[in-house]
Amino acid sequence: MKIAEVSGQYNISQDTLRYYERVGLLPPVHRSLSGIREYNELDIRRVGFIKCMRSAGLSIEVLIEYMDLVQQGDGTIEARKEILQEQRDLLAARLQEMQKTLDLLNHKIVVYEKALLTKEKKSLKWNSRRHSNASNQMTHITIREYLYEKTVDWMDQVRDDQYRKGE
Repeated sequence: MKIAEVSGQYNISQDTLRYYERVGLLPPVHRSLSGIREYNELDIRRVGFIKCMRSAGLSIEVLIEYMDLVQQGDGTIEARKEILQEQRDLLAARLQEMQKTLDLLNHKIVVYEKALLTKEKKSLKWNSRRHSNASNQMTHITIREYLYEKTVDWMDQVRDDQYRKGE
């Protein structure tokens, strides 16, 4: 597979693929007689692995160390496993932090929905005293109440799912 095809398949720039090769994340890719890179199946799998690990937040330095150990062979399996376990633990900690942030955001949205709902209900009561036909406003309130209830239900479901998973 040519560099443009690999670049398109993994949504990685060609410059990034060349960089990965230059810094040792990828071993030198075979080239045709005209000098064009020809990625084989193993190269492509490595690109996929690197992309996945980078998306998870692993640094280039950690990946270079890991790929260097891969190149050294089976004698480095324990060291590779340790690197992956350490990175997994770091990723799990980041995920917990992100979950806390998501929970806080969801809580704040519910608080604001409640505040808006209360404000609109007060406004509706005030306007209904001034105007006899407040049906349009009532429909708006009903929709907002429905969305509020669905948001709360969704948050309860997420909490229940987390509890069942033992988180």
